[in-house]
Amino acid sequence: MKEYFDITINELMVNKILKTSMLKINRGALIQLMFALTFAFACKTPKSDENIAVHESIRVNQVGFYPQEQKMAVVLNHENATDFTIWSIAKKEVVFEGKLGMESRQTLSGHKARTADFTDLAAEGKYELMIDGLGKSYPFEIKNEVNAELGKSALKAFYFQRASTTLDKKEAGVWARKLGHPDDQVMVHPSAAASSRAAGTIISSPFGWYDAGDYNKYIVNSGVTVGTLLSLYEDFPHYFQSLDLNIPESGDQVPDLLDEVNWNLIWMLSMQDPNDGGVYHKLTTASFAGMVAPHLAVAQRYVVQKSTAATLDFAAVMAQASRVYKEYSPEKSITYLKAAEKAWSWAKSNPAIVYEQNQLNKDFEPDIVTGAYGDQNLQDEWIWAAAELYVSTHNLVYWEELESADQSYVLPSWSQVSWLGYYTLLRHQANLGQLPQEWMSMLKINMLEAARSLVNAAVETAYRAPMGTNVKDFVWGSNAVAANQGILLLYAYKYSLEKPFLSSALDNLDYVLGRNATGYSFVTGFGGKTPLYPHHRLATSRPELPPLPGFIVGGPNPGQQDDCNYPSSIPDESFTDESCSYASNEIAINWNAPFAYLVNALEAIHGSF
Repeated sequence: MKEYFDITINELMVNKILKTSMLKINRGALIQLMFALTFAFACKTPKSDENIAVHESIRVNQVGFYPQEQKMAVVLNHENATDFTIWSIAKKEVVFEGKLGMESRQTLSGHKARTADFTDLAAEGKYELMIDGLGKSYPFEIKNEVNAELGKSALKAFYFQRASTTLDKKEAGVWARKLGHPDDQVMVHPSAAASSRAAGTIISSPFGWYDAGDYNKYIVNSGVTVGTLLSLYEDFPHYFQSLDLNIPESGDQVPDLLDEVNWNLIWMLSMQDPNDGGVYHKLTTASFAGMVAPHLAVAQRYVVQKSTAATLDFAAVMAQASRVYKEYSPEKSITYLKAAEKAWSWAKSNPAIVYEQNQLNKDFEPDIVTGAYGDQNLQDEWIWAAAELYVSTHNLVYWEELESADQSYVLPSWSQVSWLGYYTLLRHQANLGQLPQEWMSMLKINMLEAARSLVNAAVETAYRAPMGTNVKDFVWGSNAVAANQGILLLYAYKYSLEKPFLSSALDNLDYVLGRNATGYSFVTGFGGKTPLYPHHRLATSRPELPPLPGFIVGGPNPGQQDDCNYPSSIPDESFTDESCSYASNEIAINWNAPFAYLVNALEAIHGSF
């Protein structure tokens, strides 16, 4: 029997059990019992996982975990299952056994969800979670720097979005492409006409990033994107000193992150009317281009109407850039600050010019039907611009805009940017001694309360993450909600050092990477089940290639505004991996920026442990 099952009973173990047991046990009976238990375990434990299928009811982060951090999967339904194991792909053996949590939570669609906690497994390796009689999870890793490549890819995604340039094979690999949209013959739309620049005037406005799945460029969305990325740099400058993104500028004296952001700053500067300081709302074709490669999308492009929102977002970004780039280029720093101050002056003279595309199309031709980014409430834009200008200049004129401002916490988005400014004030508070301490304390209190409410609510949710604690989280671009919540939690961790905030930020990353109601890792190229057909012209125009990596797609959106076929109307399941789905499966720079912040910040934080 021993030879047949290749099982060796440790005689020392038998003797120890007989010696220490208070019960009278027959030696032969004990050996037979140990044979039986070992045989049962051998029959239950697979010698290989090759014939075991992935089971969609096991939801887990499909990229991986840091060795010393929490590790959790969620298992849907299958109430009779009690045990789980972790299988080492390299060793081809079980390395961890655990019990499924007995307490279940109900998902929005009524599934019962239980947890599989394997936090105690800290050995580096590649693994699968297995449940006897059910199946296995998608593979994941446990290792230090587990998110390093993901973080770099989330940032390099912006390189792939560059306009007005060729992408060479050296940096772009199989996604190399021809130059599209030189934008050196951009027409001033009648809505943007001024005495110094009449309608039909041709201007040059190259560079910048394509905004999303389309080929247009929008100041408002560029504002929140660049602001988030510059904040990432300001929060973790040392992490980016040597981070190599393999972009054309790699190897120069400027960190790659700042080189990439500079590509968009060059374009943004060209969107300011040099005569009065106002900023055009967007650079766009009259209607969206077809799903073609950028060099084939050749319709006339326009700069459209100056707006207060665009001008204030521009002022905020340029003021922040003036600080960040001062070390690398004093000349750029001066240029950025002058542009910011000029934009602020224009906004003061034009405090409520909102972008209303329907009205614009009644008054001017041609009609513009691309993304509007219209915003009726400008209070948050004033706060953001004032905060960045104040930190960069210490001019009390800007503080006057802030002292009576609403300090309530509002999660950042393109239409809610006040807390980009408030994060900046907290980041630089040591150099702002003249600000009232009570005022600054209230900012911190409001931030910590918002973060703590997410932590507390997550315990009651099926997927054990802050994301989804409120059904209103599932909006257009819901994955950016998850990422921005993660940023909030990281700031709360920074200013409190309370570990649950850091753990909850990791929970939201787990959500994005597979521990969610769809079972998708929502980032192209990362995970066992990722979007293959994003709404992204750069991808759709090259169907023979996999989608460009490192892009987070919008995520579940019960609005389903695109009329595609969705497998479910339940809010957290309302996602479809089809290129037609701009409501759930599009990419966008303002979604990738907070995701890139979350992932790279976690890498920077764990690198300091």
